[in-house]
Amino acid sequence: MNTNETRYTATAIALHWLIAILLLGLFAVGLYMHDLPLSPWKLKVYSWHKWGGVTAFLLVLARAAWRFTHRPPDLPAAMSRLLRLAAHGGHAALYALMIAIPISGWLMSSAKGVPVVYFGLLPLPDLVDKDKELGKLLELVHETLNYLLAFIVVGHAGAALKHHLIDKDDVLLRMLPARAR
Repeated sequence: MNTNETRYTATAIALHWLIAILLLGLFAVGLYMHDLPLSPWKLKVYSWHKWGGVTAFLLVLARAAWRFTHRPPDLPAAMSRLLRLAAHGGHAALYALMIAIPISGWLMSSAKGVPVVYFGLLPLPDLVDKDKELGKLLELVHETLNYLLAFIVVGHAGAALKHHLIDKDDVLLRMLPARAR
């Protein structure tokens, strides 16, 4: 492990913002595609969504590995024990959801009998047999997990803004790219 610094590493910052942008895009595309009528366009958008989901999953695994081997900066000393627990719990929930959501989508695709073919080139194995009822259940799970992630992301962003605007500490600044600071 690296010694603790006052800001995140450039790799952690890049992965954080790349994943954040990708997840926002995936959420927006998910909302858009949900009610599209069956058409070649809908199938194309679903493929893009799946490719983005697999990419996000791989980036999240890379980010988790990076975080495991590179200790993040300490939380501000002025934070209460309860707020520290909330911050750690929020981060754990973010990681858990960012891993569970693409897996639930992959399971759903498998159950619905619609394979995931990464960038149209690499077919991923089905995780479960085709099962219409299971597919419907997994669709609900996937959707619910996404809304939960959106809720936690709003809380995460709100906490960062609170640190910046009210607490006037460096919590937000240490995750911004160098030029943005």
